[in-house]
Amino acid sequence: MIDINQNKTFGFPFSVESNGRIIGSGGDDAIRGKIIQVLFTAPGERIHNPEFGCGIFNLVFEPNNDILAAAVEFTAAQALAQWMADEILVDSVNVESRDETISIEVGYTKRTDLTRQAVNIQFR
Repeated sequence: MIDINQNKTFGFPFSVESNGRIIGSGGDDAIRGKIIQVLFTAPGERIHNPEFGCGIFNLVFEPNNDILAAAVEFTAAQALAQWMADEILVDSVNVESRDETISIEVGYTKRTDLTRQAVNIQFR
């Protein structure tokens, strides 16, 4: 189970309303969606951009320990710095490994207005 703690629906880059209309997201929602997209896309998954992504899902079946947490922190920070550099400054990537749960918190500063935000993700 993946839990994205933002009290919002996951619909990047667009979502479908109950009446069938397609709507796009913008602002903070779009940035959160792009961060999640970078984290969840495995390198090689995109044909025209094979280097894109971080591949967090590839680590799901690895032993949950401090080594995995350090690998996720490094990999996520590098990927976000590379692919999101035009929109955000990555302040921190904190990974906590406890029992069968991995919690990832990405702290970032938006370049447009220098406000700080965070995205929290949990793998169970």
